[in-house]
Amino acid sequence: MKTSDFYYELPQELIAQDPLEDRSASRLLVLGRSDGSIAHRHFRDILEYLKPGDCLVINDTKVIPARLYGHREATGGAVEILLLKRRENDIWECLVKPGKKARTGTRLLFGDGRLKGEILDVIEEGSRLIRFEYDGIFEEVLDALGEMPLPPYITHKLKDKDRYQTVYAKHEGSAAAPTAGLHFTKELLSEVENLGIRIAHVTLHVGLGTFRPVKVSDVENHHMHTEYYMVEDEQAELINRTKKEGGRVIAVGTTSCRTLESASDENGVLKAGSGWTDIFIYPGYRFKVIDGLITNFHLPESTLVMLVSAFAGKEHVLHAYEEAVGLSYRFFSFGDAMLIL
Repeated sequence: MKTSDFYYELPQELIAQDPLEDRSASRLLVLGRSDGSIAHRHFRDILEYLKPGDCLVINDTKVIPARLYGHREATGGAVEILLLKRRENDIWECLVKPGKKARTGTRLLFGDGRLKGEILDVIEEGSRLIRFEYDGIFEEVLDALGEMPLPPYITHKLKDKDRYQTVYAKHEGSAAAPTAGLHFTKELLSEVENLGIRIAHVTLHVGLGTFRPVKVSDVENHHMHTEYYMVEDEQAELINRTKKEGGRVIAVGTTSCRTLESASDENGVLKAGSGWTDIFIYPGYRFKVIDGLITNFHLPESTLVMLVSAFAGKEHVLHAYEEAVGLSYRFFSFGDAMLIL
């Protein structure tokens, strides 16, 4: 299976640069898994496709202001880092630019020295381990100095940093938002529950996998970066009960999907717990838990397009993308959504 099999043409002007004022006003392409049927709606119409007894599974991770701009202590040269995940205490795995000058032992300063860092090691695929020094509470220092880590294809300045958070974001730790959830408002979620539809929470802290393109020509040779996930006991019980009672489990986003598929056994029973996952889902994968998926439109040749293709069929997905391009849907993080059932 070739990476190029998942390519599609996307005009640059269809990449959404700003979020809509009303989260739920996005367009919604509804794709039928079995027959490739397509309907064009708006996101708030999702209520018409959900049934009492279904369970929406949302990822309640919270994006941290993970992008920091500073300079090297010795030379004053500019440096940019992206926090990916906390390894232990004040040691983080990071991406660093420019990488050639980010050698072991290099000391970094941010915010006139309010935050300091030292590169401890160069690890897999060019990431760095950095130990930070600061006075006070790290999260407060980061909130003052850091910026939201918008993807590189978004060039506009984000006016309200809360618009790169879901309304249910809770557990801090992501380097990117679980963007399918950005379409929900608190009011829409209340309407969902009032219809007798369950809402379950899982956590997956989105890391490097979101930023890394597939560079190999054969899909099977791509390696996913590990990301931390957590499933609480009562949430696992709720999802398992839904399956047992014949309801549908609908993942809100590829991150929720990957969490559910990582934490379930071969019989599709979800296990509570936490850990690290590098699950890579592409066509041929047999889904164990999810019956539906809410997702955004993803980059050509990305692992996310491959996941969606595994769920709905590559031909159906690429046809839907082609139709979405023709109708000027908005693409990627701040763009429109798909519902696959």
